[in-house]
Amino acid sequence: MRVDQFDFDLPEDRIALRPASPRDSARLLVVDGERLEDRIVRDLPSLLRPGDALVFNDTKVIPARLAGLRRRGEGAARIEATLHMRAGPDRWQAFLKPAKRVAVGERIRFGHDGEACFLGALDATVAEKGEGGEALLVFELSGPALDEAIMAAGHMPLPPYIAAKRPEDERDQQDYQTVYAREEGAVAAPTAGLHFTPELLEALKAAGIEMHFVTLHVGAGTFLPVKAEETEDHRMHAEIGVVSEGTAAALNAVKARGGRIVSVGTTSLRLMESAVGEDGLLKPWSGATDIFITPGYRFRTADILMTNFHLPRSTLFMLVSAFSGLERMKRAYAHAIASGYRFYSYGDGSLLFRAEP
Repeated sequence: MRVDQFDFDLPEDRIALRPASPRDSARLLVVDGERLEDRIVRDLPSLLRPGDALVFNDTKVIPARLAGLRRRGEGAARIEATLHMRAGPDRWQAFLKPAKRVAVGERIRFGHDGEACFLGALDATVAEKGEGGEALLVFELSGPALDEAIMAAGHMPLPPYIAAKRPEDERDQQDYQTVYAREEGAVAAPTAGLHFTPELLEALKAAGIEMHFVTLHVGAGTFLPVKAEETEDHRMHAEIGVVSEGTAAALNAVKARGGRIVSVGTTSLRLMESAVGEDGLLKPWSGATDIFITPGYRFRTADILMTNFHLPRSTLFMLVSAFSGLERMKRAYAHAIASGYRFYSYGDGSLLFRAEP
């Protein structure tokens, strides 16, 4: 399909720079067939049925944006790296900016951002360079020691459409993390989950709605623009995920008894669709997925998708269009824009019912 089919106009003032407070007071647009209904996230228990099951992504965001220096003779260049996928105990795939200032084999000393210097504690060598600023960084530290150094030197990787408008601050340390985050490794939050509070989770449990967890470590590639003119020419960046044996069995049981699977976020949905078999049963799964979902895709897992509002021409808007129908999503987004919904990572949410094939 042509990428321009997924374009729409979004006023700048619709981009949320802070989340709703409390989190579950965010607006929620219900899209069920041709019906559009304006609700709030706190209404979720009444919008679902006993026996339904929510699937959350329990990944935890790490401070994956690193500022550093590349020295060459007497000269030095400031380099920013955004880690996006771990490739080994001592190495990460990353996006460098500006990448043209670094050559393969050169060392970058991270921790130099004008405020702190870690005296070489977080040095990395550029082992490979790819397209679009991507590079493989091999650090001198490994395993838990590397994790601790990244935690000390790194910054919360706010999405570019927020970072361009304001600096990261202490509030983001909590705001850009789900309340159930536990598996460290993401460099972007699974943003649909940001709407949940402990109180809402308790209300869902009291309503007889199950809650299950998968892990997909969201990468920075989720923010990359689609530069191709045709969807078939776009390359997705891989992300690491896990579906446990227990979760797979529990979700298969939900489907078997007629319950509905409610995916909290596109990340949970992409992971489940990577782990499902042709027979429609979820399998225990672990590995990297680069699944790219566009209209025409046949979903085998979720019946309902809770997700935020996404960028024009993005792979995520393509996914929701595959789930609920392109024209239906264009109409829903037009309604959201006209009605003052807040967009993107810190914005409002939508509850999408899967279109019948």
